[in-house]
Amino acid sequence: MLRYLFLLPFFFFGSLVLHAQHPPVFKGMTMDTTYIVVSDLNVNLVRYAYGAPKVSFLAIHDNEDTGVKAAFEYMQFNGGRLVDCQYGGVRNFKFKVDGVDYQTDPNSIYTRDGIRVGLEKYGPADEKVMDQLEMASKVILNLYNHAKYGYIFTLHNNADGGFGIPSYLKGYELEGTADSLHINFAMDPDDLVFVTEKKLFDYLKRENVNVALQSHNAPDDGSLSVYAMKHSIPYINVEVQHGKQAEHLRLIEISVKALFACYPELKEKAGTSDQPPPVTQ
Repeated sequence: MLRYLFLLPFFFFGSLVLHAQHPPVFKGMTMDTTYIVVSDLNVNLVRYAYGAPKVSFLAIHDNEDTGVKAAFEYMQFNGGRLVDCQYGGVRNFKFKVDGVDYQTDPNSIYTRDGIRVGLEKYGPADEKVMDQLEMASKVILNLYNHAKYGYIFTLHNNADGGFGIPSYLKGYELEGTADSLHINFAMDPDDLVFVTEKKLFDYLKRENVNVALQSHNAPDDGSLSVYAMKHSIPYINVEVQHGKQAEHLRLIEISVKALFACYPELKEKAGTSDQPPPVTQ
């Protein structure tokens, strides 16, 4: 099933041939696609589901497929849903408007200030372009439908020896972003869970996994974690090195247990109906 959205001036429709990068991988798995076009950038929002959507995942970056595969494996045995952003197998949104090149991380479009910061990291920022990215973020959030589920659960992958749990330590790049850290030195430092709620942090600390708790004073980078904190939405990100599907699955399973142990009422929000609310402008 294809879902078409008419949004603002340079969001528009075209006749696109949609080939999901990840076709359904087991019997009974369903898939539908919503697509948006930002100037010359095509973004397919592919929603996979199996059974009752007991847990809902979101994959933002299109070059981070290990998390997608781990989510499929989890869904096969537990049911659930995944919204996967597909736009060419790269990390950043790149597009041209009136002959000008624009680029941003799609995880920097969820607050107005963050949109500007994200664009200026790579080049110019324009108010009309910012409007369109803000609308794109609303489409993604409406399709993910955190209002129904009561949380945001994202899946990310990283490179060996790059970003990891040590990145939040004093003197490192993300110093000040996290209030609290728990490090299990037996784990690969590339593998961690990032949360916005202390009770989630405390649960995961007891599970002895690498976990970071976002600071209330974290800089506004437009990320979903900042958006979630601003709106008092529990947020979990499971971040694992590329290719380590078994470890990604393990941390997903622990994090799902943490979510429902800390927020038992959220289990009741999960049902069989999975229609997103109307897109707001």
